[in-house]
Formats: sequence, structure tokens, C-alpha cells
Amino acid sequence: MERNSVAKLLQHPVAKPLVFAASLAPFAYLAWAAFANALGANPAEALIRSTGDWTLRFLAITLAVTPLRVITGQNQLLRFRRMLGLFAFFYGTVHVLCYAGLDMGLHVGDIARDIVKRPFILAGFTALVLMAPLAATSFNRAIRALGARRWQRLHQLVYVVAPVGLLHFWWMRAGKNDFAEPAVYIAIIGALLGWRVWHRWRGEAVKGTLPFSFGRPGGR
Repeated sequence: MERNSVAKLLQHPVAKPLVFAASLAPFAYLAWAAFANALGANPAEALIRSTGDWTLRFLAITLAVTPLRVITGQNQLLRFRRMLGLFAFFYGTVHVLCYAGLDMGLHVGDIARDIVKRPFILAGFTALVLMAPLAATSFNRAIRALGARRWQRLHQLVYVVAPVGLLHFWWMRAGKNDFAEPAVYIAIIGALLGWRVWHRWRGEAVKGTLPFSFGRPGGR
């Protein structure tokens, strides 16, 4: 397919609603499966694990937008980055709520003790807390209020979010000596971060976007 044809598809008014629907589909399926009792012998664990997986997937997809935009020359891809980043935060929030409600019964004291006792829980909460200001300031009004420079500095927090999220997943699987799936996510997200480091090392500024962000100054 020619570049102009792809650009027209990405700019089509239906493109964003389709991406939104596709991004929401995993949550819709999990909600249906929970009510239909189709999540297996341990529904709580299935929900916690699945929402955690989708958090990492959307984080990786969001980080992939800029490299894909540069490689393909399709600047229209930036239209979807904010939405994808917000879905990463959405699934991360649902992940934590499933843990707090289904696993811990919303007992604040038990949750606090669990955070202190298990480092991987602390890492997961830390990642979500760091994602919160990125999601909250991904809108144009917040960007204008903060100013471009401060907004850019704030959104560099994703340099921390991604490794901490991966650490959470690695430590969680370490208890079962299962490192295969975490290694895949580390390889993918590591490559996406490495691409940016490589461009920075070569002194090649990637114009029109920050290294990492859920939004962009003046963007849609």
C-alpha cells in the first residue's frame, strides 16, 4: 500500500474510534468472562495477570509509535499515541484495583503491609503512581498551563515507568522461576528505549515528538 493511501487511512475520521474500540476490547472481554464465569479456576488471578499484561502491552505500543513514525514517515501515527498511552494507564489502574479489591479485599492495612513485604508489589504501585501525572497532563490545557519545557521534563518520567514496570513483572515471575515472558517484554521495550538512546548518542534529534510521552505539545 502506498504511503499516501496509508496516510489517508490514518487520517480518516473513523480511524480513532476504531483504535479506541480495539484498545477497549480486552477489557470488554475480561468483563464478559468475569460475569460468565469463564476465567478458569482462579478468576481473581486471571484478571490481575491479564490486566497487568495489557498494561505492559499498551506501554510498549505507545513507545513504538515514535520509531514507527520515523521509520515509515507516517506522521499521522502521532494522532493515536495519546490515546494508547492513556489506555496503558487505564489497564494499569484496573490491574491495581483488581489486586486491591479481589486479592486484598480493599483492606488498606493489609495492602500497606503487602507493599512493604513484597518488593514486586511496591514496584507495581510505584510504576502506576509515576504514570498518573503523565496521564493527568496529557491534555492540551495541561500542556499550555505547564509550559512546553516543564511538560517535557515531566513526561520524561516514562524513562522510569518502563523499567520499574518491567522490574515488577520480572520479580513477580521470579517466585515461580518463570522468566520467559518477562524476557520477551524486556527485549521489546528495551529495543524501543535503545532506539531512542541510539538516536540521542548520534546527535539525531527526533523532531515533532518527545522521546516518551502520552501526549505532545499542541497535538491532538
